[in-house]
Amino acid sequence: MTGLLKRWLGVAVLCAAAAAQAQTWPSKPIRLVVGFPPGGGNDIIARLLGAKMQQTWGEAVIVENRPGAASIIAAELVAKSPADGYTLLVNATGGMSLNPILYPKLPYDPLKDFEPISMVGVFPLVLVVNPSVPARSVRELVAYARKNPGKLNYSAGSTSFQVATEMFKQMTGTDIRHIPYKGSAASINAVLAGDVQLTIVDTPPLAGHLQSDRLRALAVTSAKRAPGLPDLQTLAEAGVPGYDMSLWIGLFAPAGTPRPIVAKLSAEVARIVRLPDVRDKLVGMGVDPLGNSPEQVAEWIRAELARYRPVVRAANIKAE
Repeated sequence: MTGLLKRWLGVAVLCAAAAAQAQTWPSKPIRLVVGFPPGGGNDIIARLLGAKMQQTWGEAVIVENRPGAASIIAAELVAKSPADGYTLLVNATGGMSLNPILYPKLPYDPLKDFEPISMVGVFPLVLVVNPSVPARSVRELVAYARKNPGKLNYSAGSTSFQVATEMFKQMTGTDIRHIPYKGSAASINAVLAGDVQLTIVDTPPLAGHLQSDRLRALAVTSAKRAPGLPDLQTLAEAGVPGYDMSLWIGLFAPAGTPRPIVAKLSAEVARIVRLPDVRDKLVGMGVDPLGNSPEQVAEWIRAELARYRPVVRAANIKAE
């Protein structure tokens, strides 16, 4: 038997074994590891997925919260777990597309140490200003900021929001000063109080304020209008051509997880996000349901790493 034939037979045997393993998977409880505390968006979505998976497969799906260090603790745990489909990671833009840029010694690589499964959904951020700012549109805001360099301050409750605002500044040639805050609620409260003049933030904490006269929403950051805010222009429409930053939440397995298991999981996520009750809950949270393929997830992350790296370097953004 030639060496080439032996190798071919070896590959065939491995493929057959992986296919057989996928047919019997899952046969024990699955862990969904979340890098944030209970009650946040990642946790809520993990529990939505877990409940539906449990109904489908009849095996317990346990959500395990491992908060801390910008989701690095959770990601490292899953990266070092057995590649058998029983320990999965729910992570997001910050953990997979920003941490590799911000942390020079990150203990995982988002593309080498994980098998992407699917993105559950994407969601835009919203640019809001205090009504005291003499700008009722993005173009007016940019014009005012250019005439008054350094006069405006912005709040950011996370590195993701800081990157979004610094990208806005770089693309508009404006000088707006960064004031850090802990979390979205604190950054919104700073705008409400007039301590800062604007912020770019996620939609759920804004829900109670968008209809009031205490905040003025100018645009969303995504390439297309948000389903929950159809009357609000995108930044690209409003005068910043090419601007596009949406955050996302997705599911990942350790590198080396058999492809048939990854495919089975990906198909299940796509099925779940199309369910009317799940879709309604996601849209209610400001999330646009997605359910894409592993290959599309990997390509998305590669594109974000390339897009955000120069923004972070130019703004000299450091890990919080």
